[in-house]
Amino acid sequence: MKKKTIIIGVTGGSGGGKTSVSNAILENFPDAKVAMIQHDSYYKDQSHLTFEERIKTNYDHPLAFDRDLLIDHLAALSQGESVDIPIYDYTKHTRSEETYCQEPRDVLIVEGILVLEDKRLRDLMDIKLFVDTDDDIRIIRRIKRDMQERGRSLDSIIEQYTGVVKPMYHQFIEPTKRYADIVIPEGVSNVVAIDVINTKIASILAE
Repeated sequence: MKKKTIIIGVTGGSGGGKTSVSNAILENFPDAKVAMIQHDSYYKDQSHLTFEERIKTNYDHPLAFDRDLLIDHLAALSQGESVDIPIYDYTKHTRSEETYCQEPRDVLIVEGILVLEDKRLRDLMDIKLFVDTDDDIRIIRRIKRDMQERGRSLDSIIEQYTGVVKPMYHQFIEPTKRYADIVIPEGVSNVVAIDVINTKIASILAE
């Protein structure tokens, strides 16, 4: 009998610590077959649009994601099939022609700002986590990240945050907290919450 694939959804606002929490889970199971799937990989292909149209994309809106493809991929992985996951090119604001092959795993962590927004996705998940971090901490982290890693100006980061990121968080992301099995205040620094989650995963893997 095939072992059931455990699917864990990890969500929260931009800069909230989702990736750190996901990595803390990954690192706790070095001998298990665990993989992380980024929701950002499933931004819609926009190659049919002009570059001027693409740069207007609101990446914090549910409609920016190809949810059907992600659901199909998770279903295939759960059936023991490999899938080709898209690679998004942020410089061109559309998918690149390259993909990467994801093989089936015992545990799949699906990480992203809106992974709990679609009921069909939620229904595939065994554990749903919401990383709850204050707005001021999240914008500080976002400023540091975008200036250091993406070469963006402070003004452009603040304009995007106040104009799009924060309103979308309160409209679409924060309301999904009600669907979480566990809310993790302050993310990976909440050692007790991480221990509880890892213990639960270990018990499922042992069954």
